Amino acid sequence: MRKMALSLLLALAATPALAQIKDCGELKAEIDAKITNNGVQTFTTTIVEKDAEVDGKVVGTCDGGTKKIVYKRGS
Repeated sequence: MRKMALSLLLALAATPALAQIKDCGELKAEIDAKITNNGVQTFTTTIVEKDAEVDGKVVGTCDGGTKKIVYKRGS
């Protein structure tokens, strides 16, 4: 009984970590929609490796933290 309870607790503890892994395309689409809904018409969002040097603001991470999404206003 104790082993089963411990297994259940460990599984529940791991669930939030798994929920944080998000597909980059899905997250980029969500971010693009939010930016557009805020009235910004001209912008770019780009998916790059987490260590890449970029010009813009990091607005999200995805694929388990291996990539980041960078926002830049204007064309």
